[in-house]
Amino acid sequence: MAQGYVFDLDGTVYLGDKMIDGAAEAIKALRERGDRVVFLSNKPIATRQSYVEKLTKMGIPTALEDVLNSSQIVARYLKNTLQEGEKVFVIGEQPICDELQVQGVAMTDDSEAAEYVVLSWDRQFTYDKLNSLYQAAIRGAKIIASNPDTTCPLDGGQIPDTGTFIAALEVATGKEIDLVVGKPSLIAAQAAVAHLELDYKDCFMIGDRLETDIKMGNEAGMKSVLVLTGVATREMAEASEHRPQYIISSIKEIVNL
Repeated sequence: MAQGYVFDLDGTVYLGDKMIDGAAEAIKALRERGDRVVFLSNKPIATRQSYVEKLTKMGIPTALEDVLNSSQIVARYLKNTLQEGEKVFVIGEQPICDELQVQGVAMTDDSEAAEYVVLSWDRQFTYDKLNSLYQAAIRGAKIIASNPDTTCPLDGGQIPDTGTFIAALEVATGKEIDLVVGKPSLIAAQAAVAHLELDYKDCFMIGDRLETDIKMGNEAGMKSVLVLTGVATREMAEASEHRPQYIISSIKEIVNL
């Protein structure tokens, strides 16, 4: 029977523009033996099409439907949640706005007129945006974050991600935001497993972060696999409440599980 493999991207399949050794061969081997593969990224500043092009160029042929990201999952969630006339204010970059537009989500440039705020990674984040976000939150707008990652791994280091903006808002308001839709939420797990058309127990979640990839895999009832090519180390895994079922040095060992 086929098994499903849900792969994180940054830190798992590649670091920045550098593919992790053996990734293409491992994914090819899984597909050739009849297993199903989907890529699930929390990174909201890149389009799904850009992932298709990047992976294909790296020797991993990928179709658009094989890529899920937090922007698309947020857009689908809001499409199914918004009542008629409700609008969304976005703090984020163009790719997440594009996904919202594709799903027909009504957006506004006026944070005071929004029932929902999408809070995402925004490399042009300013004090004015923080204030708009804060004012919307204390007025009662629902704050929906694309992903909780505090940093994003690159080849040679890390840079701040959406989680830093979430933290700033939560400190200011004194309360947690309403919802995170990307990993580790079960909304993201459900999107990946629905795409694979398998049960959770027949799927592996492979990633480099304990608090997103591994937490989601464990809570959804998937087999969780930590790779040591990104953020987390073996020592971090052993000390964490989010213990992976498997720890492998890199993606190239996935075929042996």
